[in-house]
Amino acid sequence: MKILVINAGSSSLKYQLFDMDRKEVIAKGICERIGIDGSIRHTGNG
Repeated sequence: MKILVINAGSSSLKYQLFDMDRKEVIAKGICERIGIDGSIRHTGNG
């Protein structure tokens, strides 16, 4: 089973995608300072 967790704050959005069967993080990222260059970071696993 895969679970997407989203934390939406007042100035940022953070997320992580978990594979619960394998007990690992598949991907994670953050979007902050929306509208400014370099405001999105994404990390994939695999």
